[in-house]
Amino acid sequence: MKKVFILDTNVLLSNPLSIFKFDDNDVVIPISVIEEIDNFKKDQSDIGRNAREVSRILDRLRDRGTLSSGIRLFEEREDSGQLYVYLGHNMDILPELLASNTDNHILAIGLTLQKQFGDTRKVIIVTKDTNLRIKADAFGLAAEDFAADKVDISHLYTGFVTFQAGADLINDLYTNREIRLSQLELYPNQFVVFEDEDDHSAVAFGIYDGAEDIVKLVEPRTEGVWGIYSRNLEQAMALEALLNDRVRLVTISGEAGTGKTLMAIAAGLVKTTDEDQYQKLLVSRPIFPLGRDIGYLPGDIDEKLNPWMQPIYDNLELLLGGSPGSRQKRFNKGYQELINQGMLAVEPLTYIRGRSLPAQFFVVDESQNLTPHEVKTILTRAGEGTKIVLTGDPYQIDNPYLDSQNNGLTYVIERFRKEEIAAHVTLQKGERSELASKAARLL
Repeated sequence: MKKVFILDTNVLLSNPLSIFKFDDNDVVIPISVIEEIDNFKKDQSDIGRNAREVSRILDRLRDRGTLSSGIRLFEEREDSGQLYVYLGHNMDILPELLASNTDNHILAIGLTLQKQFGDTRKVIIVTKDTNLRIKADAFGLAAEDFAADKVDISHLYTGFVTFQAGADLINDLYTNREIRLSQLELYPNQFVVFEDEDDHSAVAFGIYDGAEDIVKLVEPRTEGVWGIYSRNLEQAMALEALLNDRVRLVTISGEAGTGKTLMAIAAGLVKTTDEDQYQKLLVSRPIFPLGRDIGYLPGDIDEKLNPWMQPIYDNLELLLGGSPGSRQKRFNKGYQELINQGMLAVEPLTYIRGRSLPAQFFVVDESQNLTPHEVKTILTRAGEGTKIVLTGDPYQIDNPYLDSQNNGLTYVIERFRKEEIAAHVTLQKGERSELASKAARLL
Protein backbone atom coordinates (compact mmCIF):
# COMPACT_ATOMS: atom_id res chain seq x y z
CA MET A 1 0.00 0.00 0.00
CA LYS A 2 1.47 3.33 -1.07
CA LYS A 3 1.78 5.99 1.58
CA VAL A 4 1.36 9.76 1.62
CA PHE A 5 4.09 11.74 3.41
CA ILE A 6 3.41 15.35 4.43
CA LEU A 7 6.70 17.22 4.90
CA ASP A 8 7.28 19.91 7.50
CA THR A 9 9.49 22.95 6.86
CA ASN A 10 12.30 21.74 9.13
CA VAL A 11 12.70 18.53 7.11
CA LEU A 12 13.24 20.45 3.87
CA LEU A 13 15.59 22.94 5.54
CA SER A 14 17.72 20.16 7.02
CA ASN A 15 17.94 18.25 3.73
CA PRO A 16 16.61 19.79 0.47
CA LEU A 17 16.85 16.38 -1.22
CA SER A 18 14.50 14.83 1.33
CA ILE A 19 11.77 15.20 -1.32
CA PHE A 20 13.35 12.27 -3.18
CA LYS A 21 13.85 9.97 -0.17
CA PHE A 22 10.41 8.32 -0.07
CA ASP A 23 10.74 5.79 -2.92
CA ASP A 24 7.43 5.17 -4.73
CA ASN A 25 5.27 6.94 -2.15
CA ASP A 26 3.59 10.31 -2.66
CA VAL A 27 4.98 13.48 -1.07
CA VAL A 28 2.83 16.45 -0.04
CA ILE A 29 4.22 19.91 0.74
CA PRO A 30 1.63 22.29 2.24
CA ILE A 31 1.53 25.79 0.78
CA SER A 32 2.19 27.18 4.28
CA VAL A 33 5.50 25.32 4.27
CA ILE A 34 6.46 27.00 0.99
CA GLU A 35 5.69 30.36 2.61
CA GLU A 36 7.90 29.53 5.59
CA ILE A 37 10.75 28.49 3.30
CA ASP A 38 10.39 31.81 1.49
CA ASN A 39 11.04 33.59 4.82
CA PHE A 40 14.42 31.83 5.12
CA LYS A 41 15.71 32.29 1.56
CA LYS A 42 17.68 35.49 2.31
CA ASP A 43 19.41 34.00 5.33
CA GLN A 44 23.19 33.75 4.87
CA SER A 45 23.49 30.59 6.98
CA ASP A 46 23.31 26.97 5.87
CA ILE A 47 19.55 27.09 6.50
CA GLY A 48 19.22 29.92 3.98
CA ARG A 49 21.24 27.97 1.44
CA ASN A 50 18.96 24.97 1.90
CA ALA A 51 15.85 27.16 1.56
CA ARG A 52 17.11 28.47 -1.78
CA GLU A 53 17.95 24.93 -2.92
CA VAL A 54 14.42 23.72 -2.08
CA SER A 55 12.97 26.55 -4.16
CA ARG A 56 15.24 25.68 -7.09
CA ILE A 57 14.29 21.99 -6.92
CA LEU A 58 10.57 22.76 -6.91
CA ASP A 59 11.01 25.22 -9.76
CA ARG A 60 12.80 22.58 -11.87
CA LEU A 61 10.07 20.03 -11.15
CA ARG A 62 7.47 22.49 -12.50
CA ASP A 63 8.79 21.77 -15.99
CA ARG A 64 7.27 18.27 -15.74
CA GLY A 65 3.74 19.36 -14.88
CA THR A 66 1.64 21.19 -12.33
CA LEU A 67 2.52 20.93 -8.66
CA SER A 68 -1.10 21.25 -7.56
CA SER A 69 -2.15 18.19 -9.59
CA GLY A 70 1.01 16.13 -8.99
CA ILE A 71 4.40 15.69 -10.63
CA ARG A 72 6.34 12.43 -11.00
CA LEU A 73 9.44 12.53 -8.81
CA PHE A 74 11.41 9.96 -10.87
CA GLU A 75 10.87 10.09 -14.63
CA GLU A 76 12.97 6.95 -15.22
CA ARG A 77 10.96 4.74 -12.81
CA GLU A 78 7.58 3.16 -13.50
CA ASP A 79 6.69 3.12 -9.79
CA SER A 80 7.59 6.77 -9.19
CA GLY A 81 5.79 8.64 -6.45
CA GLN A 82 4.08 11.97 -7.03
CA LEU A 83 4.87 15.36 -5.51
CA TYR A 84 2.00 17.69 -4.60
CA VAL A 85 1.96 21.23 -3.25
CA TYR A 86 -1.29 21.20 -1.28
CA LEU A 87 -3.21 24.46 -1.11
CA GLY A 88 -5.46 23.40 1.75
CA HIS A 89 -8.74 23.67 -0.14
CA ASN A 90 -11.86 21.63 0.63
CA MET A 91 -10.86 21.18 4.26
CA ASP A 92 -13.90 20.90 6.51
CA ILE A 93 -12.04 19.39 9.46
CA LEU A 94 -11.21 21.70 12.37
CA PRO A 95 -11.26 24.94 10.34
CA GLU A 96 -10.11 26.88 13.43
CA LEU A 97 -6.71 25.24 13.01
CA LEU A 98 -6.11 26.84 9.63
CA ALA A 99 -5.69 30.40 10.83
CA SER A 100 -3.48 29.47 13.75
CA ASN A 101 0.02 28.51 12.49
CA THR A 102 1.86 26.31 10.03
CA ASP A 103 1.96 23.30 12.34
CA ASN A 104 -1.80 23.33 12.76
CA HIS A 105 -2.26 23.83 9.03
CA ILE A 106 -0.19 20.67 8.47
CA LEU A 107 -2.39 18.82 10.99
CA ALA A 108 -5.54 19.96 9.21
CA ILE A 109 -4.17 18.78 5.85
CA GLY A 110 -3.23 15.45 7.40
CA LEU A 111 -6.72 14.96 8.84
CA THR A 112 -8.31 15.92 5.50
CA LEU A 113 -6.17 13.48 3.50
CA GLN A 114 -6.70 10.74 6.06
CA LYS A 115 -10.47 11.17 5.72
CA GLN A 116 -10.16 11.27 1.92
CA PHE A 117 -8.09 8.08 1.55
CA GLY A 118 -9.60 6.08 4.41
CA ASP A 119 -8.00 2.64 4.61
CA THR A 120 -6.55 2.73 1.08
CA ARG A 121 -3.55 4.97 1.89
CA LYS A 122 -1.67 5.68 5.08
CA VAL A 123 -1.02 9.38 5.73
CA ILE A 124 2.15 10.24 7.68
CA ILE A 125 3.45 13.63 8.83
CA VAL A 126 7.24 13.84 8.65
CA THR A 127 8.70 16.46 10.97
CA LYS A 128 11.71 17.08 13.18
CA ASP A 129 9.46 19.03 15.57
CA THR A 130 8.76 16.90 18.64
CA ASN A 131 5.68 18.91 19.64
CA LEU A 132 4.11 18.55 16.21
CA ARG A 133 4.58 14.77 16.42
CA ILE A 134 2.88 14.83 19.83
CA LYS A 135 -0.05 16.88 18.53
CA ALA A 136 -0.40 14.63 15.47
CA ASP A 137 -0.60 11.59 17.72
CA ALA A 138 -3.30 13.31 19.81
CA PHE A 139 -5.38 13.76 16.61
CA GLY A 140 -4.85 10.14 15.58
CA LEU A 141 -2.37 10.93 12.81
CA ALA A 142 0.82 9.00 12.18
CA ALA A 143 3.94 11.14 12.59
CA GLU A 144 7.65 10.39 12.49
CA ASP A 145 11.03 12.03 12.31
CA PHE A 146 12.97 12.16 9.05
CA ALA A 147 15.26 9.16 9.38
CA ALA A 148 17.18 9.09 6.07
CA ASP A 149 20.22 10.86 7.57
CA LYS A 150 19.99 9.25 10.99
CA VAL A 151 22.47 6.75 12.39
CA ASP A 152 21.59 4.21 15.07
CA ILE A 153 23.89 5.59 17.76
CA SER A 154 23.50 2.47 19.91
CA HIS A 155 25.24 0.46 17.19
CA LEU A 156 27.69 3.13 16.05
CA TYR A 157 30.93 1.76 14.62
CA THR A 158 33.67 1.81 17.29
CA GLY A 159 36.61 1.21 14.95
CA PHE A 160 37.91 -1.86 16.78
CA VAL A 161 36.85 -5.37 17.76
CA THR A 162 38.07 -7.75 20.46
CA PHE A 163 39.23 -11.27 19.56
CA GLN A 164 39.86 -14.09 22.04
CA ALA A 165 43.11 -15.77 21.01
CA GLY A 166 45.12 -18.73 22.20
CA ALA A 167 48.84 -18.72 22.94
CA ASP A 168 49.75 -20.31 19.58
CA LEU A 169 47.92 -17.66 17.57
CA ILE A 170 49.45 -14.83 19.59
CA ASN A 171 52.92 -16.32 19.14
CA ASP A 172 52.33 -16.53 15.37
CA LEU A 173 51.26 -12.90 15.36
CA TYR A 174 54.43 -11.72 17.09
CA THR A 175 56.63 -13.99 14.95
CA ASN A 176 55.18 -13.13 11.53
CA ARG A 177 54.03 -9.58 12.40
CA GLU A 178 50.76 -10.35 10.63
CA ILE A 179 47.96 -12.90 10.66
CA ARG A 180 44.91 -13.82 8.63
CA LEU A 181 41.63 -13.95 10.58
CA SER A 182 38.93 -15.67 8.55
CA GLN A 183 36.77 -15.88 11.69
CA LEU A 184 36.10 -12.14 11.66
CA GLU A 185 34.38 -9.89 9.14
CA LEU A 186 36.44 -6.70 9.32
CA TYR A 187 36.36 -3.25 7.77
CA PRO A 188 39.44 -1.55 6.26
CA ASN A 189 41.71 -0.05 8.94
CA GLN A 190 39.65 -1.60 11.72
CA PHE A 191 41.71 -2.43 14.79
CA VAL A 192 41.69 -5.90 16.35
CA VAL A 193 42.48 -6.26 20.05
CA PHE A 194 43.83 -9.72 20.86
CA GLU A 195 42.92 -10.95 24.33
CA ASP A 196 44.32 -14.00 26.06
CA GLU A 197 41.47 -16.53 26.10
CA ASP A 198 42.51 -17.71 29.55
CA ASP A 199 42.72 -14.47 31.56
CA HIS A 200 40.97 -12.11 29.04
CA SER A 201 43.73 -9.50 29.26
CA ALA A 202 44.71 -7.56 26.14
CA VAL A 203 48.08 -8.76 24.90
CA ALA A 204 48.37 -7.13 21.46
CA PHE A 205 46.50 -5.20 18.82
CA GLY A 206 46.69 -4.99 15.06
CA ILE A 207 45.12 -3.14 12.14
CA TYR A 208 43.26 -4.81 9.29
CA ASP A 209 44.69 -4.25 5.82
CA GLY A 210 41.71 -4.69 3.53
CA ALA A 211 43.81 -4.80 0.36
CA GLU A 212 45.88 -7.77 1.57
CA ASP A 213 43.16 -9.28 3.80
CA ILE A 214 45.49 -9.56 6.80
CA VAL A 215 45.75 -8.08 10.28
CA LYS A 216 49.13 -6.44 10.80
CA LEU A 217 50.62 -6.22 14.28
CA VAL A 218 50.90 -2.69 15.68
CA GLU A 219 53.58 -1.97 18.24
CA PRO A 220 52.43 0.70 20.73
CA ARG A 221 54.62 3.79 20.43
CA THR A 222 57.02 4.07 23.34
CA GLU A 223 58.27 7.52 22.30
CA GLY A 224 56.04 10.48 22.96
CA VAL A 225 54.22 12.47 20.30
CA TRP A 226 55.25 16.01 21.18
CA GLY A 227 55.33 14.98 24.82
CA ILE A 228 52.02 13.12 24.62
CA TYR A 229 51.92 9.41 25.49
CA SER A 230 48.94 7.08 25.04
CA ARG A 231 47.44 6.23 28.42
CA ASN A 232 45.14 3.43 27.28
CA LEU A 233 44.61 1.03 24.40
CA GLU A 234 42.09 3.21 22.55
CA GLN A 235 44.45 6.19 22.61
CA ALA A 236 47.23 3.98 21.23
CA MET A 237 44.96 2.98 18.35
CA ALA A 238 43.97 6.59 17.72
CA LEU A 239 47.61 7.69 17.53
CA GLU A 240 48.33 4.87 15.09
CA ALA A 241 45.54 6.07 12.80
CA LEU A 242 46.59 9.72 13.15
CA LEU A 243 50.22 8.99 12.25
CA ASN A 244 49.44 6.57 9.41
CA ASP A 245 50.02 8.46 6.15
CA ARG A 246 47.99 5.92 4.19
CA VAL A 247 44.85 6.92 6.10
CA ARG A 248 43.50 10.22 4.77
CA LEU A 249 40.40 10.57 6.96
CA VAL A 250 40.40 9.88 10.70
CA THR A 251 37.34 10.23 12.90
CA ILE A 252 37.71 10.14 16.68
CA SER A 253 34.70 10.17 18.98
CA GLY A 254 34.55 10.05 22.75
CA GLU A 255 33.28 11.84 25.80
CA ALA A 256 34.91 14.93 27.28
CA GLY A 257 38.44 14.43 28.54
CA THR A 258 39.37 11.38 26.46
CA GLY A 259 42.15 13.25 24.64
CA LYS A 260 40.63 13.57 21.16
CA THR A 261 41.75 17.10 20.30
CA LEU A 262 45.09 16.94 22.11
CA MET A 263 46.21 13.80 20.27
CA ALA A 264 45.01 15.12 16.90
CA ILE A 265 46.94 18.38 17.27
CA ALA A 266 50.04 16.58 18.61
CA ALA A 267 50.03 14.22 15.62
CA GLY A 268 49.59 17.18 13.28
CA LEU A 269 52.59 18.96 14.82
CA VAL A 270 54.75 15.86 14.37
CA LYS A 271 53.72 15.39 10.76
CA THR A 272 54.10 19.08 9.92
CA THR A 273 57.15 20.29 11.85
CA ASP A 274 59.18 17.10 12.40
CA GLU A 275 58.48 14.93 9.36
CA ASP A 276 57.53 17.63 6.80
CA GLN A 277 54.72 15.45 5.47
CA TYR A 278 52.35 18.41 5.29
CA GLN A 279 52.86 22.09 4.56
CA LYS A 280 50.60 23.32 7.35
CA LEU A 281 48.64 22.19 10.39
CA LEU A 282 45.17 23.74 10.13
CA VAL A 283 42.95 23.52 13.21
CA SER A 284 39.35 24.67 13.12
CA ARG A 285 36.02 24.33 14.87
CA PRO A 286 32.43 25.47 14.33
CA ILE A 287 31.24 28.49 16.30
CA PHE A 288 28.49 27.44 18.69
CA PRO A 289 28.20 28.82 22.24
CA LEU A 290 27.53 26.74 25.34
CA GLY A 291 24.50 28.33 26.95
CA ARG A 292 23.47 31.94 26.32
CA ASP A 293 25.56 33.84 23.76
CA ILE A 294 27.44 36.92 25.04
CA GLY A 295 26.52 38.96 21.97
CA TYR A 296 28.75 40.95 19.63
CA LEU A 297 32.43 41.17 20.52
CA PRO A 298 34.68 44.19 20.01
CA GLY A 299 37.96 44.26 18.11
CA ASP A 300 39.30 42.95 14.82
CA ILE A 301 38.59 39.46 13.48
CA ASP A 302 41.36 37.85 15.56
CA GLU A 303 40.07 39.43 18.76
CA LYS A 304 36.49 38.42 17.96
CA LEU A 305 37.47 34.81 17.27
CA ASN A 306 39.82 34.38 20.22
CA PRO A 307 37.10 33.30 22.73
CA TRP A 308 35.79 30.70 20.27
CA MET A 309 39.24 29.35 19.41
CA GLN A 310 40.58 29.40 22.99
CA PRO A 311 40.07 25.62 23.54
CA ILE A 312 42.44 25.00 20.62
CA TYR A 313 44.97 27.51 21.95
CA ASP A 314 44.81 25.76 25.34
CA ASN A 315 45.89 22.49 23.74
CA LEU A 316 48.63 24.21 21.75
CA GLU A 317 50.00 25.89 24.86
CA LEU A 318 50.09 22.53 26.64
CA LEU A 319 51.94 20.90 23.73
CA LEU A 320 54.34 23.78 23.11
CA GLY A 321 55.03 24.44 26.78
CA GLY A 322 57.01 21.27 27.37
CA SER A 323 59.61 20.79 30.03
CA PRO A 324 62.85 22.85 30.13
CA GLY A 325 65.22 21.66 27.42
CA SER A 326 62.60 19.56 25.60
CA ARG A 327 62.39 19.73 21.81
CA GLN A 328 59.09 21.61 21.95
CA LYS A 329 60.94 24.51 23.56
CA ARG A 330 62.68 25.35 20.31
CA PHE A 331 59.50 27.31 19.59
CA ASN A 332 60.10 29.40 22.68
CA LYS A 333 57.45 31.95 21.71
CA GLY A 334 54.76 29.32 21.66
CA TYR A 335 52.31 28.75 18.85
CA GLN A 336 52.63 32.33 17.54
CA GLU A 337 56.03 31.51 16.07
CA LEU A 338 54.56 28.55 14.19
CA ILE A 339 51.75 30.78 12.93
CA ASN A 340 54.25 33.40 11.75
CA GLN A 341 56.21 30.71 9.89
CA GLY A 342 53.04 29.59 8.09
CA MET A 343 53.19 26.10 9.62
CA LEU A 344 50.11 26.50 11.82
CA ALA A 345 46.74 28.17 11.33
CA VAL A 346 43.76 28.32 13.69
CA GLU A 347 40.61 29.34 11.86
CA PRO A 348 36.81 29.13 12.15
CA LEU A 349 34.88 27.07 9.62
CA THR A 350 32.80 30.06 8.57
CA TYR A 351 34.72 30.87 5.40
CA ILE A 352 35.76 27.42 4.21
CA ARG A 353 33.32 27.15 1.30
CA GLY A 354 35.10 27.49 -2.03
CA ARG A 355 38.59 26.90 -0.64
CA SER A 356 41.04 24.20 -1.71
CA LEU A 357 43.40 22.79 0.94
CA PRO A 358 46.33 20.83 -0.53
CA ALA A 359 49.03 19.13 1.57
CA GLN A 360 47.55 20.09 4.94
CA PHE A 361 46.91 18.25 8.18
CA PHE A 362 43.39 19.53 8.87
CA VAL A 363 41.86 19.00 12.32
CA VAL A 364 38.16 19.83 12.76
CA ASP A 365 37.30 19.92 16.46
CA GLU A 366 33.74 19.66 17.85
CA SER A 367 32.55 18.27 14.53
CA GLN A 368 29.42 16.84 16.17
CA ASN A 369 28.01 20.38 15.85
CA LEU A 370 28.14 20.17 12.05
CA THR A 371 25.36 19.00 9.76
CA PRO A 372 26.03 16.19 7.26
CA HIS A 373 26.00 18.79 4.48
CA GLU A 374 28.56 20.97 6.29
CA VAL A 375 30.85 17.98 6.81
CA LYS A 376 30.53 17.16 3.11
CA THR A 377 31.57 20.73 2.32
CA ILE A 378 34.65 20.35 4.52
CA LEU A 379 35.73 16.97 3.15
CA THR A 380 35.38 18.16 -0.44
CA ARG A 381 37.87 20.96 0.32
CA ALA A 382 40.68 18.39 0.68
CA GLY A 383 43.33 18.83 -1.98
CA GLU A 384 46.09 16.43 -2.99
CA GLY A 385 48.04 15.13 -0.01
CA THR A 386 45.67 16.49 2.67
CA LYS A 387 44.64 14.53 5.75
CA ILE A 388 41.45 15.43 7.63
CA VAL A 389 40.75 14.56 11.26
CA LEU A 390 37.25 14.95 12.70
CA THR A 391 36.91 14.86 16.49
CA GLY A 392 33.87 15.22 18.71
CA ASP A 393 31.43 13.80 21.23
CA PRO A 394 28.08 12.79 19.65
CA TYR A 395 26.38 13.17 23.03
CA GLN A 396 27.58 16.74 23.66
CA ILE A 397 25.86 18.83 20.97
CA ASP A 398 25.28 22.58 21.13
CA ASN A 399 23.62 22.94 17.71
CA PRO A 400 19.85 23.10 18.39
CA TYR A 401 19.04 21.47 15.04
CA LEU A 402 21.14 18.34 15.59
CA ASP A 403 21.14 15.32 17.88
CA SER A 404 23.34 12.29 18.49
CA GLN A 405 21.86 10.46 15.49
CA ASN A 406 21.88 13.02 12.69
CA ASN A 407 25.03 15.10 13.24
CA GLY A 408 27.88 15.25 10.74
CA LEU A 409 30.36 13.25 12.84
CA THR A 410 28.20 10.13 13.26
CA TYR A 411 27.14 10.45 9.61
CA VAL A 412 30.76 10.32 8.40
CA ILE A 413 31.69 7.50 10.79
CA GLU A 414 28.90 5.34 9.39
CA ARG A 415 29.40 6.25 5.71
CA PHE A 416 33.19 5.80 5.64
CA ARG A 417 33.53 2.58 7.62
CA LYS A 418 34.11 0.53 4.45
CA GLU A 419 36.61 2.89 2.82
CA GLU A 420 40.32 2.05 2.53
CA ILE A 421 41.43 5.64 3.20
CA ALA A 422 39.44 6.09 6.43
CA ALA A 423 39.85 4.95 10.03
CA HIS A 424 37.83 5.49 13.19
CA VAL A 425 38.41 5.03 16.92
CA THR A 426 35.96 5.52 19.78
CA LEU A 427 37.72 6.63 22.94
CA GLN A 428 36.03 5.28 26.04
CA LYS A 429 38.17 6.27 29.02
CA GLY A 430 38.58 9.82 30.25
CA GLU A 431 42.16 10.86 30.98
CA ARG A 432 41.84 14.60 31.66
CA SER A 433 41.45 14.20 35.43
CA GLU A 434 39.63 12.06 37.95
CA LEU A 435 37.06 14.83 38.44
CA ALA A 436 36.42 15.21 34.70
CA SER A 437 36.00 11.43 34.28
CA LYS A 438 33.54 11.16 37.15
CA ALA A 439 31.58 14.18 35.92
CA ALA A 440 31.28 12.71 32.40
CA ARG A 441 30.08 9.41 33.85
CA LEU A 442 27.77 10.59 36.64
CA LEU A 443 26.18 13.79 35.33
